[in-house]
Amino acid sequence: MEKFDAVVVGAGAAGLMCALTAGQRGRRVCVLEHGPQVGAKILISGGGRCNFTNREVSAERFLSVNPHFCKSALSRYTPSDFIALVERHGIAYHEKTLGQLFCDGSARQIVEMLLHECAQAGVEIRLNCALREIVHANGFCLATARGALEAAALVIATGGLSIPKLGASGFAYDVARRFGLRVIEPRAGLVPLRVEGEALALCQELAGVSLEISVSCGRQAFRENLLFTHRGVSGPAILQISSYWQASDMVRCDLLPDVDSEAWLKDRKRSRPAAELKTVLAEMMPARLARALVALQGLSGPMASLSDRDLQAFARRLKRFPIRASESEGWAKAEVTVGGVDTAALSSRTMAVREVPGLYFIGEAVDVTGWLGGYNFQWAWASGWCAGQAV
Repeated sequence: MEKFDAVVVGAGAAGLMCALTAGQRGRRVCVLEHGPQVGAKILISGGGRCNFTNREVSAERFLSVNPHFCKSALSRYTPSDFIALVERHGIAYHEKTLGQLFCDGSARQIVEMLLHECAQAGVEIRLNCALREIVHANGFCLATARGALEAAALVIATGGLSIPKLGASGFAYDVARRFGLRVIEPRAGLVPLRVEGEALALCQELAGVSLEISVSCGRQAFRENLLFTHRGVSGPAILQISSYWQASDMVRCDLLPDVDSEAWLKDRKRSRPAAELKTVLAEMMPARLARALVALQGLSGPMASLSDRDLQAFARRLKRFPIRASESEGWAKAEVTVGGVDTAALSSRTMAVREVPGLYFIGEAVDVTGWLGGYNFQWAWASGWCAGQAV
């Protein structure tokens, strides 16, 4: 039976960061990956350029039953720490909107960087090597597809349920439950939303139309782009709010976020009395959307013919346009998993399970989910680094 100081299950962002960090500390580390390649989600992220972190990371931009849990890890391994690693490897990058950092080249550069760091630290990586059985007694005895291993520490970094075509599974949750840990019910996050009935007909009519809006659900709001699709709504605004949305919740959109719509419409009635409402509205948004909204409200004729009451009602609709989603696009389209292993059982400093010596959960497997824009990668780097410092 081969002996290691630590075995990391899952060769994604969190798992590789944990392994290289532990290896750099002189630990003998083995990474088990049930799939044929490492970093599968890294490779497809950011349109193939990997949005590897965000300069604006803060605990308030993460969802969890315990919103304070992520603070320790995020403060101990910061975006600046990962940026320094990227720069040390000579990887060119650029900043897009809202603090998002992307590779100039390919996401493969990030994977190659992590693999190089693992190799330098003496980490062994085994692909197509599923973990079949775990026995816990004075450490861990592990039965794998390529023989038995023994380790003092076992780190579960197998992610959540998002994007099953890349090998996502509930493995981490099964392990957690076996050791008596609670799992916060997983649901799809950062995912497009579907609608039904008349709303679906409207979305299909507007498929491909995009505009910047302010979207809200409950107390949470985002200012991003909305995209109409043949099944409902998508775009960064919807992906962001989807992590907070649950069945029966109403999503509301301010379609003119910088405009006092009532005052603006009344001004246009005075200044452009002969123009039709749809023509006036097309000054502020795509013409297809303007036509559809006016038709939906049942308004026609020149601005001068419309009563102030009609314009007031239309203005309110523009500021609180309702979208009642029937469901999300589900795991196949979800970028992340909301929920996961309950943080109540874990040390926020090390990611260790308090009641099971040597067992750790990191990354997406844990009930910590970030906003769109590099936040989830930063959680992977930070939680992986913290566990790597502890094993």
